[in-house]
Amino acid sequence: MKAVLYHRYGSSEVLEYTEIQRPTPSAGQVLVKVAGTSFNPVDAGIRGGYLSEVYTISFPHIPGIDFAGTIAELGDGVTGWSVGDAVVALLPLDADGAAAEYVLAPAAALAAAPRSVSLADSAALPTVGLTAWQALFELAELKVGQQILINGAGGAVGGYAVQLAKQAGAVVTATASARSADRLRDYGADRVIEHIDYSRTPIAVAGQPFDVVLNLVSTSAEETAALVGVVADGGIHVGTMASGTEDPVRAVRAQRVFVRSDAGQLAELVRRVDAGELHIDVADHRPLAQTAAVHDASDAGRLPGKTILLPADR
Repeated sequence: MKAVLYHRYGSSEVLEYTEIQRPTPSAGQVLVKVAGTSFNPVDAGIRGGYLSEVYTISFPHIPGIDFAGTIAELGDGVTGWSVGDAVVALLPLDADGAAAEYVLAPAAALAAAPRSVSLADSAALPTVGLTAWQALFELAELKVGQQILINGAGGAVGGYAVQLAKQAGAVVTATASARSADRLRDYGADRVIEHIDYSRTPIAVAGQPFDVVLNLVSTSAEETAALVGVVADGGIHVGTMASGTEDPVRAVRAQRVFVRSDAGQLAELVRRVDAGELHIDVADHRPLAQTAAVHDASDAGRLPGKTILLPADR
């Protein structure tokens, strides 16, 4: 089968598109024929070695932490699934990924794929949807009526975070570039601050304390501290890049979100997609053979949004 892999940490140049042996599922695993895998910034972080202290991988390594596809083979002991079932999942971040024609996945990580969108586009849901869910409801414990600031809401995680926060009954303020503003309003944001420099946004909203600040962009220590500064007493700052520093005097908490696979949460996200409550946004589709170019575009800040990588025969 064709797959993308790399033998050492480095830039996008280490990625190879090559032929490898199709794997066989072990007990508790399934083999899935990949319809699509979506690129996530963490793929580049792992490839570059920046997350080596968090996720230990072995070489050669196949990137691509989430996927959608159909089950091709069941390992011993797998129940509740059949060959031909359409599924989505977030893989363990230290395992070989789905930038390939076939991928091994733990059966326990699977959820039935949405029926209302194309199977390949369903690959845009697991990682970013679960990141938003776990940040909002596990770490921040977002409640009805609370004020939330989502900094950098125009990205993939931000789109889901705006939709989920609004559905939870929160009052949502989002920062984003002008090109994302209308989409975020459609998603339910109560206020959209159009700004290209997300780190300066706290100046614009300093008069409004927020119960929750969700920071989805890379900010310096000073910029992160400014975001923590607009958290209301007793509130929380949650970041995908950095946690920030807690303020015990004001009982302000600060945590960083590290996404994990959760089949139950993913199934709920799928339910909301099929119910028309949650929109999957895909910016581009690229052949799997162009994975290195997608990584390069992300490294250079040129990736327009959520990109789905498609095996050659899809």
